[in-house]
Amino acid sequence: MDLVRIEPWQEDDLDLLRQINTPEMKRHVGGPESEEKVFARHRRYVDFAGTGQGCMFRVVSLPEGEAVGSIGYWERVWHGDTVYEMGWSILPAYQGRGLATAALGAAVAQVRARRTHRYAHAFPSVDNVASNAVCRKAGFTLLGETDFEFPPGQLMRSHDWRLDLTTGPDRPPGQPEAG
Repeated sequence: MDLVRIEPWQEDDLDLLRQINTPEMKRHVGGPESEEKVFARHRRYVDFAGTGQGCMFRVVSLPEGEAVGSIGYWERVWHGDTVYEMGWSILPAYQGRGLATAALGAAVAQVRARRTHRYAHAFPSVDNVASNAVCRKAGFTLLGETDFEFPPGQLMRSHDWRLDLTTGPDRPPGQPEAG
């Protein structure tokens, strides 16, 4: 049985973003944002789907159908290559149930289907034990520690996790990347 489904971010997801914007949820990424920044982030998430450069999703728990977090992917240049960066947040009441790992699996399937870039990366804080565990469970490879700018203008010490998108359930190992 599926634990979650992911749905593209919609206008009515602003309240979910506000629920994510708490000191507890944002402690590893620079703290909560102002209401103005939350609204601007929401607009970016809504408008993102039409760009072709990535997508943000709400994470919906099953079978309840409740929105319990967010997950997404977007293009970034990393060490000279264009890759997808992935990030997620699951509300505290729903953590520890495998929902983030399930949502990451669903998002990775979407990224692989795009057949655009070879790698996806995630950059959780070295102190974020739960998100680092999600990366490991989802099959990402730990490349090491790095200084990572997030939020903009602030460096944080992160782990650099990488997933090769050219291998996996829809593409046998060794098959060349399309495009």
